[in-house]
Formats: sequence, structure tokens, C-alpha cells
Amino acid sequence: MLEHSGKQLLLREDKDGICTLTLNRPDTRNALSSELLSELQKTFNIIASDKKIKVIIITGNGSMFSSGHDLKEIRKNSSYNKMLTLFNQCGKMMITMKQQPQPIIAKVHGDALAAGCQLVCNCDLAISAKTSKFALPGSSIGLFCSSPAVAVSRAANSKQTMEMLLLGEPFNANDAERFGLINKAVAGEQLDETVETYANKIVKHSSLTISMGKNAFYKQMDMDLESAYAFTSEIMAKNMQEQDAHEGIDAFLEKRTPNWRGR
Repeated sequence: MLEHSGKQLLLREDKDGICTLTLNRPDTRNALSSELLSELQKTFNIIASDKKIKVIIITGNGSMFSSGHDLKEIRKNSSYNKMLTLFNQCGKMMITMKQQPQPIIAKVHGDALAAGCQLVCNCDLAISAKTSKFALPGSSIGLFCSSPAVAVSRAANSKQTMEMLLLGEPFNANDAERFGLINKAVAGEQLDETVETYANKIVKHSSLTISMGKNAFYKQMDMDLESAYAFTSEIMAKNMQEQDAHEGIDAFLEKRTPNWRGR
């Protein structure tokens, strides 16, 4: 999709089984407009059936990862119905990411605020430059970050999430790592290499196995302990019926590299 200026909102680059999606609204600090959310939704839907893509990386152009929702867009029409549509649209896209067959890695080169922080927490993995800041600043502008808190509270504990929500102040990447919002904070010059290392390790695994495992992981999180064990036992039994499981175990026992078939 194009903005009025003719610039693409979302850039896509595929290489060696890795798809990099770049938020391309640097002049708005990569604000998540309705059009950009729509483009992300459409792209995730397309990639889901692309057998060649095994990992997705999300990053942004410019100095910031994402500043969150586009406040100028919101103030143009802040009617209840319009706002409900926008926030539901964002929620649907976030759910799609969790249901995406491919793992998604956030490469956070700059600040991630409000819904931008939500986007980071909603990814399966997140690597950040040490200079990046994170915040849920909605309370300071009269719009509490309730929907971003859904993703953040599933990464950090409730006390840490409420600290972010109530104070609205930015915190650094080391705190983000300590809170559990990101996997690792690295020096800026090491960010690309670190993310590539993570992605390349995942690419070596069976895409079918990863897809089944990711789906099961998020489903069991909402279950009680007994139900979670019953469900994951079924998943592992089903996983073992797949050719890739047979091949992987045989390759391990025979001390050779597995030949994945994706089934």
C-alpha cells in the first residue's frame, strides 16, 4: 500500500528463507496508521502460506522502531465507532502474528513506544540495541495504553506492566531485558548480526515442527496445568506422526544432518 506521497508503507525483502518487513514511515516515527496496520495484516496473510519463508524479521526505517498509533490520524476522527474499528484492527493484526506459522523476530534499532512496544512484545523473539527506549506513555496524554498492555502483560509481570502504564516513563533496553520484554540487548553495531544469527538457527529446523510448536505454545498458555499437559501430549503424539520427526530423530541417532521435507 502507498501513502499519498506514493511511498510504500511496508517494505519486504526475502533472502534464504528469511523475510524482513520494514516499517517505512520514518517521517511519522513509524506510527501505526490504519493503512500500515492493514498492510501488515495483508502481508502476514500472504506469508503464512509461503513455504519458502521460515522466519520473519520486523524492523523500522529511520531513528525509531515505532512510536505507536498515529495520534494525528486519531484526532482527525475520534468517534467511538472509528476508534473501536482502529483498535480492533490492531488487535486482529496482533492475534494474526501469534497465529503466524513462522516465528517473528523484532529487530529494535530505536525506541518502541505505546503500540510500538506492543508490537515488540507480540513478536516471538525480540533483540534490541542498548540505546533503545521502551514506554507505555498513554497515561501522560490522557489515553491509557490498555490494548498495548495485553501484549506487555504477557511478557512482563503485572507489577512491572503497571509501573509502565501508571508512570508512562521510558525505560532502557537493559530494563526491557530484565522485565522480559526482549530476549537480549546488544550494542547497536551488533544488532544486525545478532538477529541474523537467531534467524539462521531457526531456518535450519523443520518449518512444520516449528509451526506446530509455536501454535501449541500459545494455546497452552491459557489453559490450566492439567489441560495444558493433556493438550501438549496430543500435539507431541501428532508431531511424531510427521515424516520430519522420523527424519530428525534418525539423523540425530545416525549423527548426520537431517533432510527436512516440511511434512
